[in-house]
Amino acid sequence: MIIRPTGAADWPALKSARLAALLDAPTAFGASHTSAAAFSDADWQQRAISTPQRTFFLAFDGEQPIGLAAQVVAGNGECHLIAMWVQSDYRGLAVAQGLVDAVKRCAMDNGHPRLVLDVAPENTRAAAFYQKQGFVFLPEWEALESHPHIRVQKMEWLAATSKPGLAFHV
Repeated sequence: MIIRPTGAADWPALKSARLAALLDAPTAFGASHTSAAAFSDADWQQRAISTPQRTFFLAFDGEQPIGLAAQVVAGNGECHLIAMWVQSDYRGLAVAQGLVDAVKRCAMDNGHPRLVLDVAPENTRAAAFYQKQGFVFLPEWEALESHPHIRVQKMEWLAATSKPGLAFHV
């Protein structure tokens, strides 16, 4: 397995993984499959280019994209872990751990010692996974943009409170 940031040439793999994620777990993301499927190839090419403001990471098994996560800096300067997804056949095999580690490293390398994400607490598998990665729940809730009837809770990870020797496998 290889995990790496995307570049312009990775747009077909990014598009494939993102659309697969949105079909697999439609209520887990702020975007919908319909909205993402409407992006042009030029949109996907632009999204695949990594910048300090937005970096997508893909996990590959050979040439096949099997997982996805991104680091995005919001307008308020807050750094977010978004778009986290692993293909079902690869869940429980350290792919998610590698993706989260890559996003943490990217955030810290770009001067963000704090990373936040939103999760529906009913998504117990995801919430437990994030807690194992050092994220803690905050008393902040909001409606999920793609499904406003679903409320998500913010979680945060602070580099300063992570375990000493935290390894990043990228």
